[in-house]
Amino acid sequence: MSWSDKGRQLKQNLARVNWYFCTGVLFLLCVLGTVVWGGIQLHNLLNDADALPIEAVAVKGERLYTTDDEIKNALQSLMQNSFFSADVLDVQKALEALPWVYHASVRREWPAKFKVTLQEQQAVAHWNNTAWLNVNGEVFEALAHAEHTSLPLLSGPEGTEQEVLTSFQQLNDLLTINGFTLVNLRLSPRHAWHAVLANGIEIELGREDKMSRIQRFINVYPTLKQSDKPVATVDLRYDTGFAVGWGDSKQRVDNK
Repeated sequence: MSWSDKGRQLKQNLARVNWYFCTGVLFLLCVLGTVVWGGIQLHNLLNDADALPIEAVAVKGERLYTTDDEIKNALQSLMQNSFFSADVLDVQKALEALPWVYHASVRREWPAKFKVTLQEQQAVAHWNNTAWLNVNGEVFEALAHAEHTSLPLLSGPEGTEQEVLTSFQQLNDLLTINGFTLVNLRLSPRHAWHAVLANGIEIELGREDKMSRIQRFINVYPTLKQSDKPVATVDLRYDTGFAVGWGDSKQRVDNK
């Protein structure tokens, strides 16, 4: 085939090409390429802590035990992220890991701020000598403060926290209206109750009918108080009676 024949064939092939279609495909590829490139650039920008840094963390909520330094240290690594790449859930978890923080609510505020609302734990009792119970009967560990030294001492097997707290509240309410204060309540592994009053009297309540048994103690105490010796222990693990352990008369205190 001569060069002239090849030229004529090429012209015929080019004439049959749909140039509108080819131009459209080329334009679409350019658009897609631009979108992909723009997406990569946007992703890099949003994750660039230097370009979009977290400028501030505003903390609200009443704080008695959680310090600014504790919050700063908890968020130190997260503050290295950009405003958009920092995970709100990670911020919340980091704050709730602080000993005295019960709940943290976190949200972004444009252009570069996080707003945090903290709710601290409300300790109502010591638990097993190593931890605390909050108002919901949940265990948490934290350093004590001076105002916590007067909290009651509660103890029991793992998983009985709410049962022990509820029982303490019920027993203490009954005792308080009769002039006593419950300071220690223990539930043994065999599910027997042992109580200690503010005046030092120890009371064995057994495993059943603890409310009626504490009422029996309240009823009989005026008679016991007439003795020359102070009451040290009262064992109420009997259906109808009780046993009394007497203390040293030299150490007698006012039991109310």
